[in-house]
Amino acid sequence: MDIRGFRLTQAPDAFIDDPYPYYAALREHSPVHEMEPGSYFVSRYEDVVAVYRHPAASSDKKLEFKPKFGDSPLYEHHTTSLVFNDAPLHTRVRGLIMGALNQRAIAKMEAGVVALVDRLIDAFEPGIDFIDAFAARIPVEVIGNLLDIPASERGPLRAWSIAILSGLEPRPTPEMLERGNRAVAEFKDYLARLVDARRRKPGDLDTDVLTRLTQDKAISALELYHNCIFLLNAGHETTTNLIGNGLWLLLSTGEFQKLKNQPALIAPAVEEMLRYEGPIQLNNRRLTNEILLSGKTIPAGSFLTLGIGAANRDPREFADAERFDVARKPNRHVAFGHGDHACAGMNVARMEARIAFGRLLARLSKIEPGGAPERDRRIRFRGFRKLPVRVAV
Repeated sequence: MDIRGFRLTQAPDAFIDDPYPYYAALREHSPVHEMEPGSYFVSRYEDVVAVYRHPAASSDKKLEFKPKFGDSPLYEHHTTSLVFNDAPLHTRVRGLIMGALNQRAIAKMEAGVVALVDRLIDAFEPGIDFIDAFAARIPVEVIGNLLDIPASERGPLRAWSIAILSGLEPRPTPEMLERGNRAVAEFKDYLARLVDARRRKPGDLDTDVLTRLTQDKAISALELYHNCIFLLNAGHETTTNLIGNGLWLLLSTGEFQKLKNQPALIAPAVEEMLRYEGPIQLNNRRLTNEILLSGKTIPAGSFLTLGIGAANRDPREFADAERFDVARKPNRHVAFGHGDHACAGMNVARMEARIAFGRLLARLSKIEPGGAPERDRRIRFRGFRKLPVRVAV
């Protein structure tokens, strides 16, 4: 495959359908690939991990996002939230969130997630869209519980999340930007009312992330709003795609029955889903100093796109990397990032997926494809818009 002119901003439909042959060619022939002047795609596992660990790799996106978003709600959001900042804001806000997402808190959540998943399975009809009926419903409810959002007010959350994250595409359309800006404004308005109510009547500090954030006197109102939006966006997109991609892999590879016969493999199977068809395919950094990657010196000021999906199929790190293996060990994938910026909610996502597949395997006598799936056409996020299946309890 000729990847000499490869650019994410001009990626063909074939790349969206199946990016992995492109990733393989990049790893082999151009592991640090210059897409535009000063903009590089990094595809090898060793290099991606090195960037994640390097002190010169900044997550601050102000310079990158200003030309893309201008002075807009999307710019305000994506330059204020935890994920696109360095210390000290990143360190301070991450500490608050991690304090509410510790293992004890996650363990307390599990019974509620089991009950939620069982309710969703109880409502299955013989033919369903697995994304709408199951995969997308779980994280919205879990994050709604983390922020203690009233159940009757959770309706807009998924649409807001999709609209805001679509602005992160390499080349968002004007319609994407308009929807994203409107979603940020609407979500901020809603959060202003929710935060005011929470300040007047705080929730449980052990389980309510919003109450934890409102107790921090150093966090500004904007930081508070945008990091609540970040929590919804990060947790919703990754988990929806993880569960949807995971089911498709189990059905298309024939591993569903193996997992049903060996439920002890559910935990490593979830890790393999994350590696093989990661929910997020790309991440970004800006260099504050030059670094060396695959023998190539990359100058300060360069923008790096980290190919998470490419790194996770690198045969230098993973034996038989193109094979989906639910029993794979070790499995040091980078689906949740790495280092100080590793996903704060990764253990919540793992818990949701483990329970989702555990209950599906225990309760369904049959699940099989029910029609052609519809893949999401975004590049940064990999998942399905629709995944028709036929089920029997």
